[in-house]
Amino acid sequence: MAKYDICYFEALGAELDHLKEETDAAIEKGLLPKGWTSLITPDNLQHYMSEHPDLELPDLISTKTHSKLPEEYLHTGVKKSVITRSAGYDHFEHLADVANITSLRLYCVNAVAQTAVKFVYAACGLLNHYTVAAQTFERSKVDSFMEMNENRIATVFGVGKIGKRAYELLQGCGLTVQGVDIREKTLSKLYGDSVKFVSKEEALATSDIIVNLMNLTRDPESVYYNVGYFNEETLRKTKPGLIFVNVTRGEIAPEAGLMKLYKEGHIAGIGVDVFGNEAEFSAALHGEEPVNEDVKAGLEMLKIARERTGNIYVQPHQGFNSDVAASTKAHEALNHVIEWVKNGGKCFDEQLPYYGKTLDE
Repeated sequence: MAKYDICYFEALGAELDHLKEETDAAIEKGLLPKGWTSLITPDNLQHYMSEHPDLELPDLISTKTHSKLPEEYLHTGVKKSVITRSAGYDHFEHLADVANITSLRLYCVNAVAQTAVKFVYAACGLLNHYTVAAQTFERSKVDSFMEMNENRIATVFGVGKIGKRAYELLQGCGLTVQGVDIREKTLSKLYGDSVKFVSKEEALATSDIIVNLMNLTRDPESVYYNVGYFNEETLRKTKPGLIFVNVTRGEIAPEAGLMKLYKEGHIAGIGVDVFGNEAEFSAALHGEEPVNEDVKAGLEMLKIARERTGNIYVQPHQGFNSDVAASTKAHEALNHVIEWVKNGGKCFDEQLPYYGKTLDE
């Protein structure tokens, strides 16, 4: 079997073609060696390897979130390098000490920020309620929606590249916007007066709308650890009538707590395109009986959204899937490949840990 210089797994739809185009362009410009070879497949790594057991994985590979890296691959020969074609990196964060890991931090900034604002408009505007009411046009029986104006406060949790763009878009909606980020000192130097930072406690007490755009950090030893950040106890500290939107990772905001507060009326609207416990959630969608309480709550959220019986909005995790993002994604991935080649296959210019174990001062 041929030996490749790089293997791209989980290259779906237009992304596969864009990766080929970007590779050809890089070779033509002399940014990659002549004869550079690439395997580009829609399969995840483990499935492809089961079908092609003789494949020798190169020192440089690229995946998304559903590929598992073989232990023997990681611990044999030179230090391996992995480009995860995702804005998030929690699925490989634990490997930062044994491999060079980099992610795509620019390609979906506008697309994901717009997805978050789409949910804000839907939940504030009672979109399901008004869509159902349109079947009879009985306008006297509809509820009042939340008008977005300067008297309403929206808080963006996680004001990185995507969060900053969402912050700007929410300002454009006429809202008063504030941000929460554990990296406040560092980001304040970068953003100046363009972002108003507040403490988590102040944000919980004052927000009418919360938008979560934090990267998930699973490592309990990290200062950025945020599994269960928006648990039931935390969200009870918010104002009644809260609109809550989550477009990054479900583990940050457990579904059971969200649904309990929604049923009590404390949360007035929910928008999500992510769920925790993805494997069990997916299995439950295909008929397996769920055990996890968050999975059960997630299925209930999906049912309400699908049947339009409440102010909950759900979609697959597709905020990165705009027409612009698809091509930009491939371009950014190839930039990392070019960096790696330029660095003699030893590292990427920017790789995990991006912020380290301690806070920047």
